[in-house]
Amino acid sequence: MSKLFKVLLALLAIVLAIIGARAGYETATQVKYPVAYADLIVKYSGENNLDPFLVMGVIKQESNFVPEAHSGFAGGLMQLTEETAEWNANQLGIDDYDYMDPETNIKFGCHYMRYLIDKYDGNIDTALAAYNGGMGNVAVWLNDPDCSDDGETLKYIPFGETRHYVSRVNEYWDEYKEKYGQNVN
Repeated sequence: MSKLFKVLLALLAIVLAIIGARAGYETATQVKYPVAYADLIVKYSGENNLDPFLVMGVIKQESNFVPEAHSGFAGGLMQLTEETAEWNANQLGIDDYDYMDPETNIKFGCHYMRYLIDKYDGNIDTALAAYNGGMGNVAVWLNDPDCSDDGETLKYIPFGETRHYVSRVNEYWDEYKEKYGQNVN
């Protein structure tokens, strides 16, 4: 083998290694931050004037994009309870539904998230706290001077699970924006 041929083979190996490493990074990113049902997320987040990356962050935290996930009384991608699903169906004028169906779950979850954001005057952290911990608990916290200075914004969430939930959704939201930018389809 000529020396030039060996140099070209070495350069080709380096180029392939770089391409392989980049593909490995992209695959690892997609495993750590999966995006399934992007078309539905974009559709229903758009209908509800939500950032689709926020919805992805909620789904990542709630179910890690596993549509049949259950925790306690909640189920589906966005972990809706039967009561929340029924409320959404009534609000949307839907009589026949399966809230575990991924499209219905995302549709209802986005609708409910928009409702909570509006209820809490655009404060997404408070809306996320209510999504996880319930509106009744958030009402108590907003009236507690240890949790809120103004009765509108939470400075402290006494439930560790809900505090962690809000933090994680925000982290995931940032990561999805950074990793996928405008490329969600």
